[in-house]
This record gives sequence, C-alpha cells and structure tokens, in this order.
Amino acid sequence: MDGIVTEVAVGVKRGSDELLSGSVLSSPNSNMSGVVVTANGNDSKKFKGEDKMDGAPSRVLHIRKLPGEVTETEVIALGLPFGKVTNILMLKGKNQAFLELATEEAAITMVNYYSAVTPHLRNQPIYIQYSNHKELKTDNTLNQRAQVVLQAVTAVQTANTPLSGTTVSESAVTPAQSPVLRIIIDNMYYPVTLDVLHQIFSKFGAVLKIITFTKNNQFQALLQYGDPVNAQQAKLALDGQNIYNACCTLRIDFSKLVNLNVKYNNDKSRDYTRPDLPSGDGQPALDPAIAAAFAKETSLLAVPGALSPLAIPNAAAAAAAAAAGRVGMPGVSAGGNTVLLVSNLNEEMVTPQSLFTLFGVYGDVQRVKILYNKKDSALIQMADGNQSQLAMNHLNGQKMYGKIIRVTLSKHQTVQLPREGLDDQGLTKDFGNSPLHRFKKPGSKNFQNIFPPSATLHLSNIPPSVAEEDLRTLFANTGGTVKAFKFFQDHKMALLQMATVEEAIQALIDLHNYNLGENHHLRVSFSKSTI
Repeated sequence: MDGIVTEVAVGVKRGSDELLSGSVLSSPNSNMSGVVVTANGNDSKKFKGEDKMDGAPSRVLHIRKLPGEVTETEVIALGLPFGKVTNILMLKGKNQAFLELATEEAAITMVNYYSAVTPHLRNQPIYIQYSNHKELKTDNTLNQRAQVVLQAVTAVQTANTPLSGTTVSESAVTPAQSPVLRIIIDNMYYPVTLDVLHQIFSKFGAVLKIITFTKNNQFQALLQYGDPVNAQQAKLALDGQNIYNACCTLRIDFSKLVNLNVKYNNDKSRDYTRPDLPSGDGQPALDPAIAAAFAKETSLLAVPGALSPLAIPNAAAAAAAAAAGRVGMPGVSAGGNTVLLVSNLNEEMVTPQSLFTLFGVYGDVQRVKILYNKKDSALIQMADGNQSQLAMNHLNGQKMYGKIIRVTLSKHQTVQLPREGLDDQGLTKDFGNSPLHRFKKPGSKNFQNIFPPSATLHLSNIPPSVAEEDLRTLFANTGGTVKAFKFFQDHKMALLQMATVEEAIQALIDLHNYNLGENHHLRVSFSKSTI
C-alpha cells in the first residue's frame, strides 16, 4: 500500500462545541511513514468500503455510521480509555472516521470491547473495525481542527509542556498540578453513587480514594488518582459530559488538595488502598468479600468496564449501571429495591404521614409501616428503584425530630398491609392513591427540582391574600427561626430560609399541603438557592 495517496474531504469549520480553540499545530506524529492520507477537498472512492470486517488487526481503526454533527473530540474520546490516540481523520461527507492508536494492542482491546458493547455517539449506534491502513498521515494544514484537538489530548496524555508558539487553551495542556479532582454534578435527576463515579473515572487510571458530600445544595465529590496525568486526562474527556441521558452533568476542576484523608469505607467515602477501614458511625460494615475485591481492584489498571467509556449522552451507561444493580432508570429494571428501611427514628413523634411527606420529596411513597415491635424503625415503599435510591442518597444521615435517621435498602420487596379487621394502631398506611404524589405526571417539572435537604425552602401555590408576615409567622410556629424571606415577582412563589436544615425539614413535614384558604394548599420543597 505504500505510496497510495487518498484524497478525502475534511471539514475544518470551527463550531462552538469545539473542545479547544487555538492555532494550527504540527502533528505529533511527524516521524510516520507508510500510507499517506491527505485532505484536500475531494472524497475518494478508494475509502468506500475499503475495510472488511474480518481484516487483520491494525492500530488504525475505521469508524462508520457516525452522526452528521459529531465532533473530533467525541471520536477521540472513544479511543482514550484504551490507550494513546496518535492521529484522527474525519470523513465528514461519508459519516466515517479513521482513528489511529499508539499500539496495535490498544486497538485490539478497543475492537474487542466494542464488539461486546455497541458504542453509541449522540444516541446512534456506530461501527468500529480494523482498517487496511497500518498508519495515517494527514495533511495538517487542511486537517486543522482535528489536529488542534488531538494535540491538546496528546499533551495531556504525555504530560508534555506545550510546544512553543502554540495558542491552545493553556489549562488543557499544562501538566496537572494535582491528582485530585473536584467533581460537581448538575441536574441530578437520577442518583449518582460513589460506585458509579468509580466506574466512570477508573477508565482513565487507578482511582485511589473518593469522598462524596453535599455542598451548596449540590452533590459533589473529591476523587484521587495515583497520577496527576490520569486526573488531567479524565478532566479533559469527562468535563461537561452527561452520565445519563440529558442529566447528571459532570463539572470537573482540579482540587487544591493533593491527598485525601479518608477515615471510613462506606457509601459516602472510600479508600481503595485501605479495605480494612471501619465503616463509621451507624454505617453497615463492608462485606469482607467486597473489601477484598477493593484491594484487588487497586492493583488493576483501568480496564473498560460496564459503563460506556465516556458516558456520552446515551442510555447505555445507565443501563449498564442498572444491570449492576446500582441505580435505576426509566425503561430499565431498577435493579435496586423499592422498599427502604428507616431506623433511629424518634418513636414519640414519627407517624406514617410525616414519613410520607418527607420521603415524598424524592418519590411517590406507596406504603409506610412503622414496625410494631421496634417503633424507631419503619419500612417505606417507593414507586420504583430510582426513587428509593434518590431518597436514600438524600435523607440518610439527616435529622428528623432531633434524631439522625439511617436509610438503607430493605430486603423486603413490598410493604404488607395488615389483615382485614386487624387493628395495628395506625402504624401502617397505604398512600397508593394519594393526590399528593409529586411525580405522577410523566415529564413533571418536579423531576427537575429535586434537591438535597437545605435550610432554604421553596414555597408555591400561595394565594394573593397571604402576605410575607403571615408566612413568616406560620413557619416560625413549627418551632424554628425564619432567617430570611423573598417573594418571587408573581407573589405565587417564595423562598424562605430557616436557621438550620433540621428546622427546614420539620417545617416541610408540618406545612407541605397546608390549607392557606381560597382553595390553595401550600406546596413546600427544598431549594438549591440561598436568599
């Protein structure tokens, strides 16, 4: 094949979706020889069907059936988890691309992986096979955009300083300062667990430690790699991507910390190098088999796992996570249980109604049973596995009636109602037909307004006759202090801030659905805003 010159049309238009802006850079692969592929504006017939499915392995891969608007960044990202990407050629007119990896071994791993898990870009399946070409040489003056993106990725992968005279966005190519990433998840419609983060970020190197927490009413995490280069690679590939379809967007920055101090291995934090750590106050201890698996895991390199490697917006990642039983999503068996066990409740104060109201913020509660022989514990059945995960993630460790409650998944599949005619002192209640379910309507706005418990409450459905002073008095009567209040312009909605999260939880339990007169029942939810 030496000496064949193949001409293809390559788009060089820059769009707003481009990963980086910058000058045209020389190819990082100037020492290549062999097949020459240039770009000068004419589609070549030679590329049409030139690659057979049963071709011999090559480090150049032929990718077909790409969506029309797909970017170089997205195509490069397909190869990143498997090794260094050394060149790319986009055939925009044919919806095809050629991707060259540093080694044949990396290309074989990639083809094997994607033969088992169909790759998707922008919700469309694409096809990957070995190319007849053994290497690519591109004309950089015409393949500008691809080279800019590739140069940035290459600089990150090799942790080289930028070449002199380049104007690529500096943050993308200077060596990483820290192996620790700070991750914020926007628009968290589905629960994102520590395990899901571990699966996604392990694609870019061995993850040593993860700590998750809620700050400014947002789910955040600190994640530590063994090597700053892995952190930089993960940030470049994942920042701005959605974990699930159209939601759970990753916002990634480098942390100022260079080492994380993890004290407990539980659902909030984990040190994969220390499987012997305790689980902490009230947390279930890790199963020894799982602890052993964690220890083993750290010795493995990042191997493509159950999630699609980049969590590019499609359902495959969520489906894989659901299959692993970690998280649910519509149309996929939720894998998790719908029944929650809530313990350490204040048995003097708690009622099925109060649990219905609080847990109803995160899903449609079907049944509640306070246990007859253990009245500080209750079973709560949600409408599906998503909702039980969401409620568990947001309410475990919160204070209700002065006690820190523990929320875990129950081994029960349903909550049994008492037999006909049997008096169980009102400890069991069926809410299946409640008009107060927030998530009954598909596509309801309530799905977009699910936030962790916060001191600031969002009030809606306020009648015109009710003034700020009325609402301040009403909420002060729940036993807390109203710190701030602000009406929205239309006066139908408002933000109200209590002194603490615990006070806000209490106020929500007491006043959600409170009758304000004029056929207006107050709606109360947690807000991500502050006043």
